[in-house]
Amino acid sequence: MREQIEALTQNLALTIVGKTEAIRLVLVALLSGGHALLEDVPGVGKTLLAKSLARSLDGKFQRLQCTPDLLPTDITGTNIWNPKTGEFTFLPGPVFANVLLADEINRATPRTQSALLEVMEENQVTIDGVSRSVPQPFFVIATQNPIEYQGTFPLPEAQMDRFMLSLSLGYPSAQEELQMLQNLQQGMNVAELQPCISLAELQQLRQICSQVRVEASLQEYILELVRATRHDEEITLGVSPRGTVALQKATQALAFISGRDYAIPDDVKFLVPYVLCHRLIPRGGRNARTVVERLLRSQPIP
Repeated sequence: MREQIEALTQNLALTIVGKTEAIRLVLVALLSGGHALLEDVPGVGKTLLAKSLARSLDGKFQRLQCTPDLLPTDITGTNIWNPKTGEFTFLPGPVFANVLLADEINRATPRTQSALLEVMEENQVTIDGVSRSVPQPFFVIATQNPIEYQGTFPLPEAQMDRFMLSLSLGYPSAQEELQMLQNLQQGMNVAELQPCISLAELQQLRQICSQVRVEASLQEYILELVRATRHDEEITLGVSPRGTVALQKATQALAFISGRDYAIPDDVKFLVPYVLCHRLIPRGGRNARTVVERLLRSQPIP
């Protein structure tokens, strides 16, 4: 199945120039069954990466442009009265897709954001007492601008905790930006991307990732890192058990992408900032990444 991973990586690299690390992280979230949050300033390619990934998968893609007037039913769907049959008919919302792009997610109100809580955790939505499963595989990739605060609503901790990892793309280098201009002149765009992996293959990849071996000593290392966030004097709210599970699953996916059927400590060390930072609340305005990197240095490596 390594060929599918390589094809998917190369497909994304056609439109996302020079962001190899970001592509790997998004694939980690996809293969481990989690969701990804892209936090960065406007114009660096967050939405482009999400759309490129969706077009690379042979599945259904839906885009949700989050705005303050968006309602929960605009996400989940609603029951519509049909006068011909005298019954209510369910009209599914955009959440019934394989890949859901929630663009500028923090522009939706807290009430609307909460419509994603159930589906991101349980792969179903409940409307008028009836639970409906969403298509599988299901993957949410959300974007937000952490700099702009006017007209935005910060994501609550319960929402942040449901994202497998959070990452930023950053500005491209001069050479990468030049390559972008050259690609543009050659007429290369996301609409030309072709699916390179089927939904059945993706499900198989997820199954293989879950079988990657994680030694007991490495599991203890993961546990100690997570528990350290709950007792550190610079942290108000530590990482939840969901974060512990997410870190192990992400470690397995990264090991698989790296061509191994076993995980190593370097996999954990690489992923910790992306999996844990958005799940904790540092005390006194401290930087979450700085705190996490300090905890990494303080823990003995197995």
